[in-house]
Amino acid sequence: MALFSSLSDRLNHIFSKLTKHGRLTELEIKGAMREVRVALLEADVNIFVAKKFIADVSEKAVGQEILKSLNPAQQVIKIVNDELVALMGSTNAKLEVADRPPTIIMMCGLQGAGKTTLCGKLALLLKKQGKKPLLVAGDIYRPAAINQLQVVGGKAGVPVFEKGTQNPVKTAKQAVEEARSMGYDTVIIDTAGRLHIDDALMTELENIVSEVHPNEILLTVDAMTGQDAVNVAETFNKRLNVTGVILTKLDGDTRGGACLSIKAVTGKPIKFIGVGEKLTDLEPFYPDRMASRILGMGDVLSLIEKAQEAVTEEQAKKMEKKLREASFTLEDYLEQFESLKKMGGISQVMGMMPGMSKLKIKESDFDEKKVERLKAMILSMTKKERERPEIINSSRKKRIAAGSGTTVQEINQLLKQFEQTKTMMKQFKSGKRLPFMR
Repeated sequence: MALFSSLSDRLNHIFSKLTKHGRLTELEIKGAMREVRVALLEADVNIFVAKKFIADVSEKAVGQEILKSLNPAQQVIKIVNDELVALMGSTNAKLEVADRPPTIIMMCGLQGAGKTTLCGKLALLLKKQGKKPLLVAGDIYRPAAINQLQVVGGKAGVPVFEKGTQNPVKTAKQAVEEARSMGYDTVIIDTAGRLHIDDALMTELENIVSEVHPNEILLTVDAMTGQDAVNVAETFNKRLNVTGVILTKLDGDTRGGACLSIKAVTGKPIKFIGVGEKLTDLEPFYPDRMASRILGMGDVLSLIEKAQEAVTEEQAKKMEKKLREASFTLEDYLEQFESLKKMGGISQVMGMMPGMSKLKIKESDFDEKKVERLKAMILSMTKKERERPEIINSSRKKRIAAGSGTTVQEINQLLKQFEQTKTMMKQFKSGKRLPFMR
């Protein structure tokens, strides 16, 4: 559910032992730091990066001010958080914008890292920001690469410039000229990838750089390959002097090594992260938010941003009114499921909520298929039943179950869950503290 859940769990376990002590000795802090070092290495963090990180944290954590403070464990956790932020780049690295349009972005990386799909994701993200992007098909070697970019571009509503198997350097140059004449302010060039780094690939990329002088050279790396991703980034950077990195597949079973090592090894910032397969699953990278998530403290700012994208101001006001009047219905319940879907699904949302990593909740507890079944049950009800669920008797339950392909028992569970949600919302309205807030 949460990014780097294994590393997050290990760090939380280490720090929970520290917080049990009223005072800390230098020996206890050094012992904890040894455990943190092991956790980082197991998460596939570069050994030299891990060693320096522990040295920097230890130097600050064993000072007399920390040891004599009222809550030394919290101070140590704060130092770890600050050093994690510094390790990943301190601030959000924004895209460079050309003084005179178009801004040219060249995407590069090995085959299989998700580069072509990422071009579409980035184009959609920029389009939402009011930009007018043009995608360029520069991969003439991989079968169906041009067609794949056209499909992705179609889904994003962004045009694709392609010249078949023409030399990619010539295509890139013509695409920039096309962008200038047609008023496109951003050009995103999808270049060829290889299964491994070779000189021919690098030479072609260098020739594109020499011809169109991109404002950004963004390297796509697969976060699931761990230290290999860092090695790839280092090699590409030496030849191309990349301006930033985009980490893909952070929603997979990744241990976090690449995310924590790339900036320190290459000196180049992570600018975006891919957190899912949908075109909307691309996020700007914020080191402070990522550090917070790794330490199990959630990511409230990203959660708010996703909510603002998913819910209109009018919908938010309508929901606020319903909460005040305690008139929440199954129709509203259905609307909330749709909003969660737009925010990336329940598992993504829960991963951003503070304290969720401390609860022993399994990924299966937030199975999206279960949500689809709940939606099917509500959609099988009449409008009157959704507004007044208390009228749903046994015969109505049988009809709803048959219409949604579920069971009466599942209908009962849905109605019970809905009543619990209503009760919780009434407690919010009355200002009472909820059980989990005590």
